[in-house]
Formats: sequence, C-alpha cells, structure tokens
Amino acid sequence: MKNILYILFICSVFLGCKKESNSNGKLNIVTTTTMITDLVKNIGGDHINVKGLMGSGVDPHLYKASEGDVTKLVEADIIFYNGLHLEGKLVEVFEKMERSGKTPIALAEELDKSTLIGSDYFASNYDPHVWFNIDYFKTFAKKVTAVLSEKDPTNATNYADNEAAYLSKLDALQTTINSTIQTLPKDKRILVTAHDAFNYFGKNYGFEVVGLQGLSTATEAGVQDVQKLAAFIIEKQVNAIFVESSVPKRTIEALQAAVESKGHEVAIGGTLYSDALGTAGTTEGTYIGMFEYNVNTIVNALK
Repeated sequence: MKNILYILFICSVFLGCKKESNSNGKLNIVTTTTMITDLVKNIGGDHINVKGLMGSGVDPHLYKASEGDVTKLVEADIIFYNGLHLEGKLVEVFEKMERSGKTPIALAEELDKSTLIGSDYFASNYDPHVWFNIDYFKTFAKKVTAVLSEKDPTNATNYADNEAAYLSKLDALQTTINSTIQTLPKDKRILVTAHDAFNYFGKNYGFEVVGLQGLSTATEAGVQDVQKLAAFIIEKQVNAIFVESSVPKRTIEALQAAVESKGHEVAIGGTLYSDALGTAGTTEGTYIGMFEYNVNTIVNALK
C-alpha cells in the first residue's frame, strides 16, 4: 500500500500525471463498488466514461488498490465512492488524493447521520451498507447528478432527465418489493446471512437480521459465534439461511452443519447479493435487478 501511495503522490503532485487523450471529450469517472458504478452509468449515460474498480463478487471491505487502480484514479475527472469506511483499505489512498488537491466524493456524506444505524464495531461508527435503503440510494442519485452537471454544464439537462427516469424506476422498485414482502408472514421475517450487510433492509421491511460475521468481513466468525447463532436458529425455528456472493460460503455451511449436529435442519435458501452486484450484463448485475432478486430469494425461501 505504501508503494501505491508513493506512486500516487509523485504522479499527482510532482509530475502532474498528464491524462491520456482517451476520453473523447467525455468526463472520465472512476467508481468503487458495483452499486455506485451502475448508478453513475444510469445518470451519466453516453456522456461519460465510467471505470469501476470493483467487479462482481468483490468484497469492498477487503479490497486493496493496485497500481493500475491508482492510474485510473489519477486520470479521473471525478471519483465516486460509498464512504463510511466501506472501502476500508482504500481510505488511505483517498486521503492522500485529498491532500494533493483531488477530492474523491463519498456519497454517504450526503446522508443525515442521525438516521443511520450506529455501530461501535466499525471504523466510521455507522453501518456502511446504506444502499439497502432505497431512499438513501435516491439521495446518491441526486448527488451524482449535481456533481456531473457542475462539472459538465453542457449536458446538465441530459443528466437531470436521466435522474428523473432513474428515480421513477426506484419508486417502482419500492412498490414491487413492498408487495412481495407483504406475502411473507411477520413471524417468518428472520434473515440469517454470512455478515451484517442487511440491517438497513431489515429496518425498512420489518426483518430481524442476524449476520454470522460482523459489519465487516475482515472480522472472522469463531466457533462460539457459530454455536450461538445455531442455537438462535433452532429457538426461532428459522427454516432457511443465506450465502452471500462476496463472502465465502463455507461460513454458512459451517453454521448449517452446527444446526444439523443438534438434530435440527435448516436449508441454505440461496445466494444473496450484498456488497457487490451480480455479473455484468445480467439482471442481478444492476442495482434494481439485484434488489428484486434478493427479495424474491428471501421471501420464497422463508415461506
């Protein structure tokens, strides 16, 4: 990491790091998580070039910048990231960039901190998985639109039109998932996953959410954690638990084995997309498709 930071410092401060003329007159945007990449593409459309650092199945908690990433960051006109220490190992890079005059934009800074879920066990003291609150994601969309319009006023009308269309789709998404969740009895709304990524989802839709690991996947689950959660599953008669696409499934398989060792059965209800979207080009590779897929998977399994 220190070598990467040194390259960044030398490139951006002393050498000026001239951009290659590969933008075709468009803004060069760099994003971190797949959720933010998808959002920025929806707002920017054909008027921007977008490079996402993280792909499908990538865990942002553990992601480390490569030298290639640093080149992308230095060449970017705008950098969007989640913030709240979600991209924990990139924070040092972003801080170095701020000191050299380029300010990456943490979209979560737009949120009212008093509405966030607190955590004494995470670096920011807040749960960073805010995209599972669709209203928060709408706030992200508005910020992206404002930044793009300020940087590229010629296309501001297009950005505003794209924002309006996308917000309308998010409204429709909220209606659809509310309808789906209403089909699941309230006493069945217990969501057990690999790590605590779904607390905002649980808060909005009345689920009790329990993660085997903490808010960050950098925290390993121990034997006691597995046994404690196994006892909870048996007590609550939970009939399905869920793997996450960005977390090794062995943790949930160990939990399933612990439950079975006590003479009870619990199914693995499917794989949920938590810290990353699905494969690009698929329905789950979009924020809206991911959310619908997750809700359908959860409801069908817990029924």
